[in-house]
Amino acid sequence: MMLKWLLMVPIVFMVNQLHLDFSTGIPAVNVSNILFGLCVAGLLVLKPRHQTAIGRSPLTVPLLLLFGALTLSCVIGMLRQPGDAIEDITYLKNLLFYPLLYFVYRRCGQDEKSTRQLIILVAVVAAVAGLEAVREGLDYGFGNFNETRRASGPFGTDFRDSNRAGVFYAMFMPLFVALALFLRGQKLWRLGAVVGIGLLAIAIMATYSRQSYLIALVCVALLLIRRNVILATLIGILMVPAVGLLPDSVTQRVAETQQQDAVGDEQLDDSTASRFEIWAGAFEMWQDHPLGVGLNRFKRNIGTYVPRYAGYDAHSIYMLTLAETGPLGLGALLLVLASLLWFGASMVRKVPSQDTEGKALTLGFTLMVVAVGLGNAYGSPFYEGPVMGNFWILCGLLEHYVALRQRAAAGVNATAAVISPVHAIGQRFPLASRALPGRYGPAPSAVDEAPPAQALDAPARNE
Repeated sequence: MMLKWLLMVPIVFMVNQLHLDFSTGIPAVNVSNILFGLCVAGLLVLKPRHQTAIGRSPLTVPLLLLFGALTLSCVIGMLRQPGDAIEDITYLKNLLFYPLLYFVYRRCGQDEKSTRQLIILVAVVAAVAGLEAVREGLDYGFGNFNETRRASGPFGTDFRDSNRAGVFYAMFMPLFVALALFLRGQKLWRLGAVVGIGLLAIAIMATYSRQSYLIALVCVALLLIRRNVILATLIGILMVPAVGLLPDSVTQRVAETQQQDAVGDEQLDDSTASRFEIWAGAFEMWQDHPLGVGLNRFKRNIGTYVPRYAGYDAHSIYMLTLAETGPLGLGALLLVLASLLWFGASMVRKVPSQDTEGKALTLGFTLMVVAVGLGNAYGSPFYEGPVMGNFWILCGLLEHYVALRQRAAAGVNATAAVISPVHAIGQRFPLASRALPGRYGPAPSAVDEAPPAQALDAPARNE
């Protein structure tokens, strides 16, 4: 029980770091690192009993390759463009840290009930984060769109973090939709899922993050198609007139993607156009430095290629990785994403078809991976703890949970396999069960042993 409560703390903390974080007084060590160390110590000291034989994770090698590419890039950056070594090492540590949560929670050692409670807590924390953005959106109002009046929830203090918040909400939307679509006979879970869908939908609108609109729509559409193609088509048709019911500021934000210049020609808005210019500069940066410019060196060098955007982020984890770590780092990152997608799909296959709870959770997670891939195409939150910390935690919990369900199903099947052949003999040969009662079937009762009344009376009538 103590270990379960200890494992709950990082789940709540990761998303709410802005509200709960404080200085530890230890160089390069933050609160997340301390909580991680406490969880590891708890697993070692308390020695949980419910470990499952899940073996080596399919994510181990891809993550190690990514860690190696990032470390090499850090060394290249320190040699090519020396700076504050402590800052560089701290930056590298932060990139490597959050995926390690996956390895802790896949070995959490909790039983099925406690693991389910931890998964529920991850979903509840996401819904509460959405509620915070909903409150901000209502405070701002949904009138005309204003760039500075965008909700960021617990992920920032102003509009600059709204895209990051939108990606998080879009990531967790498929989990709630999958629970609402695929669960059977669990009305409380499904009701909670519907509430979560409503909160995250409004939160996404309040962030005015266009990429999050797209991510949520794509993931929900894929889940609807998986559930029922006819249902997906019907909902798609109904959504066309429903667009008019959206707040004006939301439709205005989407419409601003393309604007007309002074002569009436269509052109992209400044926010969208700037990304293509920065990406072009990132590609040139890689061409000049085939092995990468070095970790945490993009902002220092992008001004050389695109002077008007000096000091800017790449706004795409893929272009950022290519520019800083070269093809090696980009290949490792893509391998991690592909492995996550395969990992989620394999969990879906492992869950028995009648296990609707496991099926809903694993399907939701698989679409979360799709959301992560899409969310990092137009931004770069892949290594940020508030956005990705609970994703890695959920990844580990689901692997442990599916392993527990498989072991329970295997135990039931093994029991059936031992009992059924013996009972089958008794069922196929009734005389065998009567000759050896209790071995090939249940022992006959007194009523069973007594001859039928009609059989006793018949000879007397014949005589």
